[in-house]
Amino acid sequence: MSAERGDGIGRGSFLLETLRARIANGVYPVGSSLPAQRVLAEEFDVSRDTVQRVLRELKSEGWVDSRQGSGTRVIEPPIHSTTRPQAAPRLRAALGTFIARAFAQRTVRLDVFTLTSESLDAHIRLQAERIRTKEISSPERIELRMLLPAESAESPYPRAKRPVEGGGDTTDVDRRLQERLHGITRRHTSSLRAALKDLETEGLVPSVTVEVRKIPLVPPFKLYLLRDTEALFGPYKVVERSILLDDDTDIDAVDVLGLGSTLTRHVNDEGDPNSTGSVFIESWQDAFDSWWNLLAPTS
Repeated sequence: MSAERGDGIGRGSFLLETLRARIANGVYPVGSSLPAQRVLAEEFDVSRDTVQRVLRELKSEGWVDSRQGSGTRVIEPPIHSTTRPQAAPRLRAALGTFIARAFAQRTVRLDVFTLTSESLDAHIRLQAERIRTKEISSPERIELRMLLPAESAESPYPRAKRPVEGGGDTTDVDRRLQERLHGITRRHTSSLRAALKDLETEGLVPSVTVEVRKIPLVPPFKLYLLRDTEALFGPYKVVERSILLDDDTDIDAVDVLGLGSTLTRHVNDEGDPNSTGSVFIESWQDAFDSWWNLLAPTS
């Protein structure tokens, strides 16, 4: 059974991306349980081993929690709050709604500065599929500019929380954590680029431009700009969590969870250039353009 169904990385990656997208878009809301491993294995035609590895990855990223006998449950990010228990699902939906509004325009012009592009990838792929199935009209043009931190940039996260294995040096562990982060970034950047460029290749969108540049800064926030229209902005909150490495080693680490970012929406008021929303969008668009032009060399 495993040999027949575990055709490995491709299907496993598709399962991982699909579950992320379903969680991000509320198909599996906070507090709900994911389908049983047997059901997922049958739906995606993969082995149980592949399903288990994908669920471990989702757990390490903070999307779900698994307990023996209780299945796998979608959780709020480990940013504890007793006063606003509904914040997480509402705010996660904000990015999906923002991207949906962007793709409702004839020309989609998005500028993004983020840590990994993981959340954006899930929402971009969803909109691409909606175009492909004719659920929404195809834009005439899509333009995406994305800034990501250069891999050479010194990052305070993720880092080992404390020395491992009896107090040894954490340098090697930190390096492995950084490599894991870079791998996540490469995977999702490649995924969303392919999702958009495929729309052009298939003749569904006449013109698609996706440009990614690396900047020598690690953002303490995520920024999404729909040029001249609206913006989403949210700080990354640093948390302590367990990260599962490729060799199944659990590392207690200091990290940030994009899923837990508190996003605020700002709208340009064309009738009042001095409104809070208008000033916010103008100032952050100017900042983005300056980073893009002066700090992010073309490859």
